[in-house]
Amino acid sequence: MRHLKKAALIATMLAMPLVAMAQNASPVGVWKTIDDETGKPKSLVRISEEGGALTGKIEKLFRPADQDQNPKCTSCEGARKDQPIIGMTILWGLKKDGNEYTGGEILDPAKGKTYKSKATLKDNGSKLEVRGYIGAPMFGRSQTWVREQ
Repeated sequence: MRHLKKAALIATMLAMPLVAMAQNASPVGVWKTIDDETGKPKSLVRISEEGGALTGKIEKLFRPADQDQNPKCTSCEGARKDQPIIGMTILWGLKKDGNEYTGGEILDPAKGKTYKSKATLKDNGSKLEVRGYIGAPMFGRSQTWVREQ
């Protein structure tokens, strides 16, 4: 009996990394965005799935103490104009396409501009490479986001 309990415990421990990898096989969760120019954290974005498409909303900004901690999107147009950046949806429409998520759009609140977007999970789901571009993906910029949850 004791050997069976020990075998069950070992089997459970061996299966845990597989469960964790399966959970990380999707971009759904909280991600720390890293500025591709400075290498510093910019925000926390929660990605959720709605109707087969990914949506990302800003939950927190990492800003120096002397800056507005809840800035508004003064450069945005339309419904987002002068709205708080915290709580704003900045990523939408990404759908799974093989190993990538494509066909989406991403908003740069600092510039108020929207770009086409795609994303790819890296490092067993611990990183997300997010690319914003105009026209073709080669004409854009990528950021690597780090999974928080």
